[in-house]
Amino acid sequence: MNKMPFRRICEVADVKPKTIYDKIDFFQSQCLAFAAHRERKLLEGMPVRRLYIGVDRQDYVVNWTRREDKRNVQLTAVGSADNETGYVFGMHLNYDPALNAEDVERDAERIGDCNTPYPFRRYARAWLACDYDKAVKPIASKKSVSDGTLGSEISSVHAEAQSREDIENFEHPTKTSKLPGKGMQIHAEYTLYAHFFLLKKLFGGVEKVRFFLDQDSGMRAACLGAFQEEIRERKCDAFYVRINKSLTVDEKQRALAESRKVFRAAIAQNPDLSDTEINLNLIKERMGQMAEIGQWKDRWLAHPFPNMSEPEKAICYLTDYGDYNEDHQAWLYNKASIRAIDCFFMLIRRRLSLLERPIASASSARRMWHGYSAYNPESIVKMLDIFRVYYNYCLKGKDGKTPAMRLGLSKGGISLEDIIYYK
Repeated sequence: MNKMPFRRICEVADVKPKTIYDKIDFFQSQCLAFAAHRERKLLEGMPVRRLYIGVDRQDYVVNWTRREDKRNVQLTAVGSADNETGYVFGMHLNYDPALNAEDVERDAERIGDCNTPYPFRRYARAWLACDYDKAVKPIASKKSVSDGTLGSEISSVHAEAQSREDIENFEHPTKTSKLPGKGMQIHAEYTLYAHFFLLKKLFGGVEKVRFFLDQDSGMRAACLGAFQEEIRERKCDAFYVRINKSLTVDEKQRALAESRKVFRAAIAQNPDLSDTEINLNLIKERMGQMAEIGQWKDRWLAHPFPNMSEPEKAICYLTDYGDYNEDHQAWLYNKASIRAIDCFFMLIRRRLSLLERPIASASSARRMWHGYSAYNPESIVKMLDIFRVYYNYCLKGKDGKTPAMRLGLSKGGISLEDIIYYK
């Protein structure tokens, strides 16, 4: 959990790699058992007044294992975290280590799965070789031309989604990628739906939940499909949140300085109002200036208060029934953020050597490789399971509390020994 590569662990602890991998299997098993025990309270309807859940995706690259075939395996994990407590409710990779690719491919060929429409297939959720070969493109699918502004980026994502044969499918295999050698890659949209249906089970005792989604048509479909009843009952709302992540540090600081200037001017004009009231008034002004973008005429609000992690942000209200007053809607726009899940993603890169960003060189023809990256996709599943529990129950924030303590699943910080020796 502190970015020491496996080889260095073997060297320092004077053990063989098999010992490390056996221990990782044990740690994963203990972490899953411990988390299941604690999160059972949620399944049993533990009362929670509000949750503000940020949802995003993170990509991982699996190194090639043979010089004769230097294609990578690229997998995607979807994660959800509460912005108030930081608790990560799920981190799921589009990969199933329990499936045997040879057996599945043989049976799929026998029953004619490749020539059967997806809704009627036995193995619809798994990437079959016949489908992967057809989907492979010479280079990764490109978005529409963008001028670098946030509005242009939003339009570009809309246009790219509309160009897909299946608007929910964002995966674009290329000639430099391949299917895993062990286990099977799962269609990412199946992982998204499974993720949201799990959240639906966990949130049975939640009075109201607000989802803040990365701008992704597949994520929107999965969220609205799983929580359709709660949305109709007005117990659930969903928003797109789009962040301009291409800004330099200087550009971020200029954006912050400009927003503070606007805020100070608003204070001078309204000395009797609190900071919160001024915030909401400025958001309500932006609500009157929202722009329609895309085929579905989604209305986007440019958030007036950036920070260094979200320096330029736009929000789209996906479940607007028109039943909230202006103040209530402004409050929800003000809460819109994906900071908690982005913080978790950042710590994955910083703390897990196996999952830090790989390197692409100019001469690598888009192939990527990193000395510490995984060679077996199952290792990624295990490390994500372990790290989610470690993050939720062991890592304390500046307030001296863990995410589990803030949510009410733990009274204090949990020691590593309590998890490792959990019975």
